[in-house]
Amino acid sequence: MTNRAFATQVPSAETVITALGLESHMEGGFYRRTFQSDHHSMVETGSGPRYLMTSIYYMLTKDSPTGHFHLNQSDIVHYYHLGDAIQYSLIFPDGTLKTVVMGSDIIAGQCLQLHVPGGVWKASRLTDGLAGYGLISEAVSPGFDYADMELGNRHRLSDQFPEHSELIGRLTEK
Repeated sequence: MTNRAFATQVPSAETVITALGLESHMEGGFYRRTFQSDHHSMVETGSGPRYLMTSIYYMLTKDSPTGHFHLNQSDIVHYYHLGDAIQYSLIFPDGTLKTVVMGSDIIAGQCLQLHVPGGVWKASRLTDGLAGYGLISEAVSPGFDYADMELGNRHRLSDQFPEHSELIGRLTEK
């Protein structure tokens, strides 16, 4: 398949944003909550009651290519859908850095699913490609609540993980 044939078969970022009803996200990119487990009792966490699980669509585009470093208290499983690959940078509490690429080229080692445990700093960036966007879903358990998320502060994260300060500088807003 030629690049031209591929480009004509993939919908544009604007078409996907409209079709899925996505909105700008504070981390960067676009999202829409698609599910919350209303049919189950809320679960008690140290921060209060949460849905058992929530799920979103999340998309990075060439115009908003970075999901800035942030930390969630809940476990998150990411599912790759379409478009260009997305590279994730994960910093674990002990300072270990793990880089994972989500995409459709599983032969090259890209993954279709990615689990990020609660308490791990996470950032994502769109890789170069023909589509100009990458679309994933996330399942969060216990369910996502903004009270359980912290956006990364460049100076505090660099102080905490000085060995990763260059990466942190590129993948934080401030």
